Amino acid sequence: MREFARGAVLLGRGFAYWPRRPGLMALGLLPAAIVAAFFLAGLVALGVSLPGITEAVTPFADGWPGLWATVIRVAVGTALIGGALVLVAVSFTALTLLIGEPFYDRIWSAVEADLGADDLTADDGFWRSLGDGLRLLVRGLAVALAAALIGLVPVVGGVVATVFAVVFTGWLLAYELTSRALTARGLAPADRRRLMRRHRARALGFGVATQLCFLVPLGAVATMPAAVAGATLLARSFVEDSPAHAR
Repeated sequence: MREFARGAVLLGRGFAYWPRRPGLMALGLLPAAIVAAFFLAGLVALGVSLPGITEAVTPFADGWPGLWATVIRVAVGTALIGGALVLVAVSFTALTLLIGEPFYDRIWSAVEADLGADDLTADDGFWRSLGDGLRLLVRGLAVALAAALIGLVPVVGGVVATVFAVVFTGWLLAYELTSRALTARGLAPADRRRLMRRHRARALGFGVATQLCFLVPLGAVATMPAAVAGATLLARSFVEDSPAHAR
C-alpha cells in the first residue's frame, strides 16, 4: 500500500510543476483540449443513441415482462458506456501524446533538466510513436471489451467492471506515459515491462490516480501535462531503485 501511495504522490508532484513552469505546462493543454473535444462529441452521440442501440442488441428481450426487459437493457447500456469510457481514456492518451509530441517532449525535458539529467534525448520518431499508440489502442480495446462483458453480470457487474477498468487502464497509462523517459535511458520495451512489474504497486498507484483524474469532467485536459511530468518522475524512481538498469 505504501508503494501504491508513492505512485499517486508522484502524480501530485507532476501537478506541482504548474506554478514552477506555468507557460510550458499550459502548452500541454492545447493537444489535450483538441482530443478531448473530439471524444466528448463521440460520447454525447453515444449517449443520445444508447436507447436505440440497447434495443437493437437485445431483440430477445422484446417479449419479456417490462421489468426484466428494462433490467437487461440497462445492464447492456451500462456495459457499453463503461467500455466506451475505458476505450476513450486509453485512446485519449495515445492520440494526445502523438499529436502533442513537441509539447510533451519539452515538459519531459524540463523535468529531467531540473533533476540534473539534461543530456537525455528520446528521439522516438513519428512512426515509432504511432506504433506505440496503436499498440496502446489495441490493449485498451481488449480492456474495454472485457469491462463491457463483466458489466453484464447482474447486480455486481457494474462495480466489478469499474474497478477492473480503472486498474487495468491505469497500468496501461503508466506504461505509456513512462515510455519516453525509460526509452531515453536505453531500455527496450521488454525491459520497460520488466521494470514496471518489479515496481507494480507504484506503477498502479500512479496510473490509477491518473485514470481517476481523467474521469472528472475536463480532468483529462487539466491532468495531461501533470501526468507527463509525474510519469517522468515515476520512471526516474524505477531506475534509481534498480541499480542494474541505471544509466
